[in-house]
Amino acid sequence: MKIIGYIAVLLVTLAVLLLGAGQLGFLAGQAPGDLGVRQHRLKPPSLTPNSVSSQAALYPDNPQRAHAEVAPLSYTGDGQAAMARLAGIVSNMPRTTVVTREPAYLYAQCKTQLLGFTDDLEFLLDEPAGVIQVRSASRLGQGDMGANRKRVEALRQQFGQGGA
Repeated sequence: MKIIGYIAVLLVTLAVLLLGAGQLGFLAGQAPGDLGVRQHRLKPPSLTPNSVSSQAALYPDNPQRAHAEVAPLSYTGDGQAAMARLAGIVSNMPRTTVVTREPAYLYAQCKTQLLGFTDDLEFLLDEPAGVIQVRSASRLGQGDMGANRKRVEALRQQFGQGGA
């Protein structure tokens, strides 16, 4: 019985240490240096299954392409107005900080509540196609339990409710 008690104390201690590390920012990771727009494209999806991108099909050699595919955000009317509305939605998301806001590009960082993991969220206005391209990716780890896809789909729903 003493061994079970020691194991329980050890597990509680590890959990407290992990939560503390997250709250202190030790699990945030570093922002990738290659974010942004290059040749009218956002950064490719990660090679691990913890990102989604509406431009995943542009990278056929990526082994995670099929998992990463997500539709862009559709809008009607003025693209600049759609980007401004999207920026407002993103700015109001919990634990989200808008880092870069340009007429055709938006970059935000989203933190998880307990452990403080940071995900990078990017948008690119594609006016000729009438869509806003999107990429959401975790910085650390292999999986994200669907968090990036859920984030994009929640944004899509909120963006669609406001008209464009």
